[in-house]
Amino acid sequence: MSRPPVVARTFPALRRALAELRRRDASVALVPTMGALHDGHLSLVRLAKRRADKVVVSVFVNPTQFAPHEDFGSYPRTFKTDAAKLAGESVDLIWNPDIKAMYPDGFASKILTEGPALAGLEDRFRPHFFGGVATVVGKLFNQCRPDVAIFGSKDFQQLRVVTRMAADLDMGVKVIGAPTVRERDGLAMSSRNVYLSAEERAVAPTLYRALKEVAKRIKAGKSIESSLAAGAELIAEAGFVLDYLEARHADTLAPIKSIKNGPIRLLVAAKLGKTRLIDNIAV
Repeated sequence: MSRPPVVARTFPALRRALAELRRRDASVALVPTMGALHDGHLSLVRLAKRRADKVVVSVFVNPTQFAPHEDFGSYPRTFKTDAAKLAGESVDLIWNPDIKAMYPDGFASKILTEGPALAGLEDRFRPHFFGGVATVVGKLFNQCRPDVAIFGSKDFQQLRVVTRMAADLDMGVKVIGAPTVRERDGLAMSSRNVYLSAEERAVAPTLYRALKEVAKRIKAGKSIESSLAAGAELIAEAGFVLDYLEARHADTLAPIKSIKNGPIRLLVAAKLGKTRLIDNIAV
């Protein structure tokens, strides 16, 4: 039977645990999370185990990426359950700092990002978001010094932002994107899916179906503009309030007008009741 993960909650404890992990020059993978772990998170852990000798999972609900009107206070916190799941995956170390450790009194620095962080997608609706994400991920990279870091592709713009940041700031971390894990009906797994009512949960997979329909139309030679319009209509008819449905260059997130102009990523964000869902697929 495998040993349960070491849980570090202070920087001295983290440093001691990392020094032990790195004995014999072991490589380390980091999986950053905000907890409330589901099978999508566990798939990231399994990929991390294939890419490094030792696996560290951070569990920290980061306040700086939430706006005042968002769900920081109600975001699900299930550490005991999360720790049991990570033990079942033979994770080596859980980094679970509190807010005071991450943002002590007098904390006054942050990482500002441009490029994919200003693509007019999530940043248009959550302008605070990527500054908070970049700062906390930068701190996690500095604290854990991983060789690789694993992020899910469901938050595709975030993946591009973190990848760019790690390269631009010479952080020495290889950022790896993992495929989106879905429920049987296609809904992308998310910690926020618990907010959906039974009726909303039945409707939610329409978002993925609309993305697939748009991709199908584009591949069949329909214009991107008309394909997106058809997808937006499907989403609205299902009862969503659409924030955006966009076709972007998969590498740069720049707007794209033709399938000939590069690999396309379709990205969507929409509200169903009080729950905001995001998703994306390649064309």
